[in-house]
Amino acid sequence: MRAIRGATTVPENTVEAMREAVIELLDELEKRNQLHPTDIISVTFSVTKDLNATFPAAIARSRPYWDSVPMLDVQEMQVDGSLKRCIRFLVHAYLPTSTPIYHAYLRQAAELRPDWNVPQLL
Repeated sequence: MRAIRGATTVPENTVEAMREAVIELLDELEKRNQLHPTDIISVTFSVTKDLNATFPAAIARSRPYWDSVPMLDVQEMQVDGSLKRCIRFLVHAYLPTSTPIYHAYLRQAAELRPDWNVPQLL
């Protein structure tokens, strides 16, 4: 079992903005790690306090094969000066230990972990 992290930001607290960001983030997760949803054990999404338009897990469940992945949405701890309108995930998946892990930090969230981030794939 392996763990993969990722995060992104949204320009506004709307269903449309959150859907676009979550889909982009999950696309990157799957592409970067050659991961199929059937290999995923579970996903925990966290959102900052300023995001409440929808649940990231509800967006993920609309994707092919994601409807059977156990997911949880939680509100992130509020810390002064932290990144606003941020969606994060922690994915646990079955991947060989020899497989490199590529974490996905997009948009303004790229500044959170520059040591883990790789350029967005085209």
